[in-house]
Amino acid sequence: MKKLVFIFTSFLLYNSASVAQQTLDKKAVLAQMELANKYFMDKWPDTGKTIITNKERPSNIWTRGVYYEGLMALHEIYPKEVYYKYAYDWAESHKWGFNGGNTTRNADNYCAAQTYIDLYNLEPDAKKLKNTKANINMLLNTPQNDDWSWIDAIQMGMPVFAKMGVLEKDNRYYEKMYEMYMYSRNNHGDNGLYNPKDGLWWRDADFDPPYKEPNGEDCYWSRGNGWVIGALAKVLTIIPEDAPHREQYVKDLKAMAKALVPIQRADGFWNASLHDPNNYGEKEASGTALFVYGIAYGINNGILDKKTYLPVVEKAWKALTTESLHKNGFLGYLQSTGKEPKDGMPLSYDKIPDFEDYGLGCFLLAGSEIYKMK
Repeated sequence: MKKLVFIFTSFLLYNSASVAQQTLDKKAVLAQMELANKYFMDKWPDTGKTIITNKERPSNIWTRGVYYEGLMALHEIYPKEVYYKYAYDWAESHKWGFNGGNTTRNADNYCAAQTYIDLYNLEPDAKKLKNTKANINMLLNTPQNDDWSWIDAIQMGMPVFAKMGVLEKDNRYYEKMYEMYMYSRNNHGDNGLYNPKDGLWWRDADFDPPYKEPNGEDCYWSRGNGWVIGALAKVLTIIPEDAPHREQYVKDLKAMAKALVPIQRADGFWNASLHDPNNYGEKEASGTALFVYGIAYGINNGILDKKTYLPVVEKAWKALTTESLHKNGFLGYLQSTGKEPKDGMPLSYDKIPDFEDYGLGCFLLAGSEIYKMK
């Protein structure tokens, strides 16, 4: 009997490992990323074309900036010329500038600089960073630290400072980035937007206590928290090992990852509302993809225990690629733009969000980090 139990247990472990290997197979992951990206590039052949939803917007806004973050991550692991050209043409069409000009303090506007800097690093040319340097140096040399009053801004802006610090070999960018991050963490709202008790973030001051979900829990929006863990992973990828304040970002990433494990859905997704499954407790792809990205980064860099966290990543990626990714590359279950769990609801496999670009960017970031796994 003991022998039969041992054989059965061994079979289960082998079968589970085989499923994980199949789900996270590098060739399959790359093919899934390429499929999703091709759908978007085919749909948007003109990189400078304005985006029309409820109104007309330029294509260098944050939604498109996040897509290009993902595209450059794909280009890093699979450097096809067509990816570089698509990003370059986009930057050229906007003269390497920002919605809001060179004096914007809104991180949504200068999110595009993440890709401008990546393109500069591949082929240096001063014109590529003229606007970026002007805008970021303005932020660097003015005293305000309270610009990032909503947690999405942490992802839009923080990596720009990290990239500039590396580019200029100047710790002032790291210090400013830290001051702005910590102001969001500890000062915005009543006591900061981060709740160390739960290891999660309120989206902005509108959602910190006494605001509650219907079940009495705090309101933690999936994608908002995804932006934060994604920003932490990206910044840790960029800055040197001896960069100041690195340990703070590692500590916060670990706390967030720990908080996310017990609230992952059985199907692998996370709900739009993380602590109230009955209030817009639907599967949601963009937050899920960002959690995959942050957690996979942690595994790859020895920050998170692989035995604990690999099953979380495997289950989530399987969910994204079997329940969100269509055969033509379209991504379903993507929440539209907004600031809380109810925005853009209900979701479905076929529902088209108001913007398709940022969800794809999140998906590509997740896939690129999985692709790097040993």
